[in-house]
Amino acid sequence: MAYKDQRVGIFIDVQNLYHSAKNLYKSHVNFKELIKSLTGSRKLVRALAYVVKSDTPDAGATAESAFFDALRKADIELRMKDIQIYPGGAKKADWDVGMAVDAMRMAEFLDVVVLVTGDGDFLPLVDYLKWGKGRFVEVAAFSRTASGKMKEEAERFIAIEDIPKVLMKK
Repeated sequence: MAYKDQRVGIFIDVQNLYHSAKNLYKSHVNFKELIKSLTGSRKLVRALAYVVKSDTPDAGATAESAFFDALRKADIELRMKDIQIYPGGAKKADWDVGMAVDAMRMAEFLDVVVLVTGDGDFLPLVDYLKWGKGRFVEVAAFSRTASGKMKEEAERFIAIEDIPKVLMKK
């Protein structure tokens, strides 16, 4: 249930969202509209986006920089780390633990935690926030890529593809 005086924190798994929008809908996410819709008439305390800086030189870096600027213009704080490249060329870009720790830390001064990810790895976090901290947990993700268990366990599931003006065709 959404109430006007609820304090909301939004935690965005950017990699999950970006790739789902691109692959499923051949679209980009309008993050400003997403934040506006997820907050509604409630009080937004903080919106954080977890991003990974790629190792792409020049043109890729310029596009990445523009993307990061667009997130900032949508009043989203960036949590950023460099992509990890292992011997043999394997790359890893994972913010799951960082996102979970931030949500747990901030739960003290939030009424509602909105996790913008369909990744089932966040189920223990959902459980902790609900039962350990007594917080209302909402999950916003694309229906087709969201874990069924995440949809089930959240007090409210928001299908991003159903939010007007959030998907922008390329």
